[in-house]
Amino acid sequence: MLRGKIYLILIAVAILSWTSSTQALRLKDICELQGARGNFLKGVGIVTGLAGTGDKAADTIRAQEQMLRRSGVDIEARNDLTSKNVALVSVTATIPAFAKEGTRFDVTVQSIYDAQSLEGGTLMETLLLGGDGEVYAISQGAVSIGGFNADTSGGSSVRNNHTTAGTIPMGAFVEREIPATITDGSRVFFLLNRPDFGTARNIVSEINKSFGLGTAFALNPGSISVTIPMERQSNLVEFISDVENINVEPDVKAQILLNERTGTIVVGGDVQIRECYVAHGSLTIEVVATDTVSQPAPFARKGETIEGSDEDIFVDQPDAFLQPVGGASATDVVNGLNKLKVSPRDMISIFQLLRKVGALDADITLM
Repeated sequence: MLRGKIYLILIAVAILSWTSSTQALRLKDICELQGARGNFLKGVGIVTGLAGTGDKAADTIRAQEQMLRRSGVDIEARNDLTSKNVALVSVTATIPAFAKEGTRFDVTVQSIYDAQSLEGGTLMETLLLGGDGEVYAISQGAVSIGGFNADTSGGSSVRNNHTTAGTIPMGAFVEREIPATITDGSRVFFLLNRPDFGTARNIVSEINKSFGLGTAFALNPGSISVTIPMERQSNLVEFISDVENINVEPDVKAQILLNERTGTIVVGGDVQIRECYVAHGSLTIEVVATDTVSQPAPFARKGETIEGSDEDIFVDQPDAFLQPVGGASATDVVNGLNKLKVSPRDMISIFQLLRKVGALDADITLM
């Protein structure tokens, strides 16, 4: 006899929360100084030294030929070239703000065509261009992929991490400085990472407490203008550093993030649920399959053995009880909802219904 059991069980949801005893953060953690940003660079280069894992594309052969001719190598016939140890790659990087000529920074290398792996390869000299088409840096060096591919003659293979993309730590040199302007001569501007009226007000208040009334004012919820005091204009770096290290309490909006795929719910610390009652009943379904065999009667002249299966279904649906939910803090809310032991799908429905009946005032975002 074969017995098979299938269970449909509701899984409890994991709930995360951040506290609402608003924590003060440094201004540099919630704002960016206008003008002090990096710039994207890109280029196309050749990675050599691959162990037979290169491209099979014709463009790689042409790029290889051009590279050799620029190096003074005379190519008599293109058919003499192979690309199994060479790969055509895109090279991307972000040049830091205020980077001077000779400054080094990291680059990322990605295979363009069908190379199997960049393991053991070296990027040849590659020009990195800005959005205006001008060359701002040059990159070259050994590619680090942080993984490997291993194949056997029997067809088995082992792969660790992504082997057609890698990095070259400190693999680029700045050739031309990108001009950056952070002040109009008397003011600097800070841009909020998350524009908000309350946070902008708090920033202005804290800066004015430290440097005097009228030093800062908000142009809008995402931009703060800060006047440089006359006595600090001779040392702008020190002044900006002092401003960036001022502690500010951000005004966080009440929000709930729901990810049904992973069963994760993040409840903002400012989320409050008015006292209400929620009923939820868990459901368990058990299906028991039993194999059966039907034999013909003894001494019967006709008949055959027939195999079959009987299925019994048992349903267990415990009574649902009203559970009080509500509280003045995210912790109270989480503790109340956790007692319900519901699945992510049910939790999403509960939050939506709570908002519909007016017990919950928060933005709900499904991811």
